[in-house]
Amino acid sequence: MPRKKLATLLIAPLCLSLQATATTVHRCEDSDGRITYTTLSCPPGEALSQQNIYNPSPFKFDAMLPDTTPQETSGIKSKPRDPTIVGQLNDKCGNLLSAKERREAIINQRIVPGMSQQEVESALGKPDKISTRNATTNYRYDSKKGRSAQIVFDEKGCVKGKSQTAKSPR
Repeated sequence: MPRKKLATLLIAPLCLSLQATATTVHRCEDSDGRITYTTLSCPPGEALSQQNIYNPSPFKFDAMLPDTTPQETSGIKSKPRDPTIVGQLNDKCGNLLSAKERREAIINQRIVPGMSQQEVESALGKPDKISTRNATTNYRYDSKKGRSAQIVFDEKGCVKGKSQTAKSPR
């Protein structure tokens, strides 16, 4: 048998099985209320009802929903409204800085009131010395040129102030 005929005989049943788009299924309900769906008949004593099932072909793109008829909507016209803000981000430092100001300060390695300890460390790195007294924390940064900067945090971990010292005499 030539190869083309053999291939046609093998592929034809597959194509025919894809053509089936609708079938009837029996819905069987027993005396306890259990429901079974089957293509066979229901057992004796069970209620039978037929269900038509639409099984779309995977190769055909038809609308699954029925066509609709256009209907008039109510004559009420609404104006577009601005969105309502229900809540906003509330950082522990009182929202003194916007996200843009915070980002620019970190990039430019500037310390401004309202930044958190984590943001200071993002801008300047780990401090050379950390001291804590009366619920306030101090970070000390020493530069290679002999200058130092001290950053004071409040009890919430927010920058209260910054001081720089001049080069110490030797």
